[in-house]
Amino acid sequence: MKYYSTNGKAPIADLQKAVVKGLAEDRGLYMPERIKQLPKEFFDTIETKSFQEIAYTVADAFFGEDVEAEALKKIVYDTLSFDCPVVKVKDNIYTLELFHGPTLAFKDVGARFMARLLQYFIHHSSECCCGTATDQTVNVLVATSGDTGSAVANGFLGVDGIHVYVLYPKGKVSNIQESQFTTLGKNITAVEVDGVFDDCQALVKNAFMDEELNQHMKLTSANSINVARFLPQAFYYFNAYARMKENIKIKKCNNDLQLVMCVPSGNFGNICSALFGHAMGLPIKRFIAANNANDIFYKYLQTGKYEPKASVQTLANAMDVGDPSNFARIYDLYGKSHERISSLISGATYSDAQIEKTMRQCYQETGYTLDPHGACGYRALQEGLKDGEIGVFCETAHPAKFKETVDRIIGGDVEIPERLAAFMRGQKQSIELSKDFEDFKAFLMSR
Repeated sequence: MKYYSTNGKAPIADLQKAVVKGLAEDRGLYMPERIKQLPKEFFDTIETKSFQEIAYTVADAFFGEDVEAEALKKIVYDTLSFDCPVVKVKDNIYTLELFHGPTLAFKDVGARFMARLLQYFIHHSSECCCGTATDQTVNVLVATSGDTGSAVANGFLGVDGIHVYVLYPKGKVSNIQESQFTTLGKNITAVEVDGVFDDCQALVKNAFMDEELNQHMKLTSANSINVARFLPQAFYYFNAYARMKENIKIKKCNNDLQLVMCVPSGNFGNICSALFGHAMGLPIKRFIAANNANDIFYKYLQTGKYEPKASVQTLANAMDVGDPSNFARIYDLYGKSHERISSLISGATYSDAQIEKTMRQCYQETGYTLDPHGACGYRALQEGLKDGEIGVFCETAHPAKFKETVDRIIGGDVEIPERLAAFMRGQKQSIELSKDFEDFKAFLMSR
């Protein structure tokens, strides 16, 4: 499979280059040249297959031309050592729980897959795509507004030949989230940036474009700009369809299911992977992108104009993104047509007050505890489902990761899972830097 840049000015890349480089030379995001349709027979019997079996079929369509079959199967099965179950919340609203992985967040799937795929390329080539020896350390740069950093850091922890730098905005992630990537040591370095998430993301992108820095060290990204991070997230949407089909005994593979998928969205990698699944034939009727107060995509749907702006801090901090990187992929996927995008995807945007009210009401009415991000998805389905539709929203992180906030809102005491408590007992290790690129460059050049 070959990959092109959304900006259309970079050379065509193979999968290895797309994964190792992360970002194309023209600052565009890599896109596969074609999207394979999965056969009708696959969907007719999908409910009889396990999560791992489903994921391997999808992975083979994405990566099978470039990765040996047994190696790819091992990558998939190792990645998915945990479940992503669908749970009924009320009436026709279900949640896809994506917090059962090592760091209790949806990004565990993409981060674990990417770590294993990158290690495969390091170990199975005598030379990397740029012609330099593979015994040179690959340095992974990742900007995080919350959960990405912990998922990537833990996904790559202890992997030979890879060093991870996690950039996060000082004072703008929860203490529990921070503990998950600042206490690991080994091949993980946490960089505390005096700015917001968009500043961290800009530092990562500028690093890729700096010729001197790239001559000094081999760089890649583990944000959802990387194809190996966002594409595997499609796995759990296929599995969600299978489990819904199984649960409500739908016998035919068509839109009789009237399934609506609602995705809390920040950098838009998660919903982008769902849209790629839809392009492969996944029978989702339509999608809802649920935003917090950072409503850039919502406004694009209303006006047809994409106007990035500085992000604002909210309760749902992992969605505090003012210029979603993966909008470029969605725009490209649908031929830059606002009409095509808005006909398949609707939007919703919620204030902190609305998020709090939704969390409180859901807990009181159903006993289900939402995290602030999932609350946006749940409310969007409550307000947006039509007659005959069944909605599934992504619960993207365990509510314990926002314990103080959740406890205050619902008047409860969310239990902290032991694997999360273990992170909190660790000692913080971080490097403090300004948001100025020259400071970040100097730091990396000294490594």
